[in-house]
Order: sequence, then C-alpha cells, then structure tokens
Amino acid sequence: MLDVLNLALPYFGLIFLGYACGRFKRIPDTGLAWMNFFIVYVALPCLFYRIVAKTPLEELVNVWFVVATTLSTTIAFFIAFAIATMGRRALPEATIAGLAGGYGNIGYMGPGLALSTLGPAAAAPVALIFCFDSIILFSLVPFLMEIGGGERRGFFRSVLFVVRRIALHPFIIATMLGVVSAAVHFRPPVALDRLMEFLQNAAAPCALFVLGVTVALRPLPRLAWDVPAIVPVKLVLHPIIVFAMLAWLGPFSAPWTYAAVLMAALPPALNVFVLARQYDVWVEEASGSILIGTMVSVATLTTVMWLVQSGRLPVTPF
Repeated sequence: MLDVLNLALPYFGLIFLGYACGRFKRIPDTGLAWMNFFIVYVALPCLFYRIVAKTPLEELVNVWFVVATTLSTTIAFFIAFAIATMGRRALPEATIAGLAGGYGNIGYMGPGLALSTLGPAAAAPVALIFCFDSIILFSLVPFLMEIGGGERRGFFRSVLFVVRRIALHPFIIATMLGVVSAAVHFRPPVALDRLMEFLQNAAAPCALFVLGVTVALRPLPRLAWDVPAIVPVKLVLHPIIVFAMLAWLGPFSAPWTYAAVLMAALPPALNVFVLARQYDVWVEEASGSILIGTMVSVATLTTVMWLVQSGRLPVTPF
C-alpha cells in the first residue's frame, strides 16, 4: 500500500499544490491562458504522439477493446444524464451533467498515472481510450445541445462543426500521426525526439498544477442534489461497467484491463467546466463536480491502484 501511496500522492499533490497557490495568490484566470495553450497544443500532443508511435501497430487495432470501453463510457454518460433529467434539468444542463458522469481526466491525468502504474504496456490502451472516448463525447454534446436549443447552427452545420472539432483537435492529430509513424516504423531525428521527450515530461506536472489552480478560482457554490449523485457514477460505477464489459467482450490481457479500469476511475475532466462555460449551462455545478470528484478520487482512485498493483483485482470476474 505504501508503494501505491508513493505513486498516487505526487499526482494529487500537484493538483492540491495548484489549488493552494490559486487560493493564496489571486491571479486572474486569464493568466492561465498561455499555460493552457502550452499543455493542450504543445506538451500533451507530444506525449500522445510518442506513446502511440512506439506502440506496435497490431496492438492499436483492437476493435473489441474499443467497443467495450467506448460503450461503457457512453452508458455512464447516459446514466448521469438520466439522473439530471430526473432532477428536472433541461436537456442542455443534463448533457453537461452526463459529461461529468462519463468523461474523466483522461488527457491531463490519465496517461501519466496509467504509465507510472502499469509501465509501457499501458500505452496502447490509454491512447485508444482517449481517442475514442473523446470522439464519442465530443460528438454527443454538440448534437444534444442542438436538439435542446443550445446552438442554432442547423443540422448540416452542426455535422460540420462536430467533424472539424474532432479532426482538428491537437490530441487527435497527434494520435493519428503516431499511428502513421507506428505503421511505417518512422523514428524522428534524435534532436527532435529529445525535444518531444522534454515536452512530454512537462505535460503531466503542468496539466495537474493548472487543474488545481483552475478549480481554486471557481468558488464552490451551494450544489443541487444531482451533483453528489453524479460524482459516484464517474468514480465508482464507470470503472465497474468497464470491468464487466471487458469481461463480457474479452478476455483481454492484464495491462489492457487494468489500464481501462484506471482510466474509468479518474475524476471528471476539466473539459466539463470548459464546455459548461461555452454553452453557459450547469456552470457552477460543473465546477463543483470537478472539485468534489477530484477530492473524493484521492480515496477511490488510490483504492483502484492498490487493487491493481496488489493483484487483488482479477483480470476477469468469470
């Protein structure tokens, strides 16, 4: 257990260090703009490219794993969506609530945590989960907002908007370039590879610190009952669904199963708040779900890591 704590606490420590700095030094969140740009457009794309490019192509073509994990994320999304609608939330609000229940911190927190816990064998499943979870959820949200009246683009403009949002996302571009490099066995020049390694190593610390600062700048409001009900969907129910789905559609190797469960156990992503602010719905609740989810995940995610590292989590329950 001490080994697991030594692995997990630095990640949460960076988040809470950022949170403490954000509370102590009241710098406007506009000061985070360049840091966010560096993380999203420079550091994390290098991380995803190098992970995927060094993964054998045959490992990246795992259709049933993609089906299992993406379907599980979609189920978690609609469970949280249903909870919000039971609370008489409008469709746009319920959509952001669904995002809080299904979309974890798979970009900022997931890769570093999974690779540190499971080693290089986790690279391929982590890349696939990020790619396809992002595609399905970034497709669902604009269409549900369109149906709910949050956007006024029209059907074909909405389709174009979604396609462009997915195709031009820096994480998706970096992952696709990594797939091409893996297919043709391309290796970048040594100097360029070292530069990308520096940037890759900066990705997780910067991202986690910025996550903490960003949450600190959002005061915790008085939350409606649906937020405390949705957070357990993300932290507890989502990994259980993934574990059962992998057992049903598998079997898969231990690193793939454990990587998927770890990624599902991550707290709600900062993108939940970003999209809530973009559509101007469920904004305070989105901020609260990220803060509460991150705090509670200190216990839940560390427990999952302990189950994985101690071998107490079977590869399949059957």
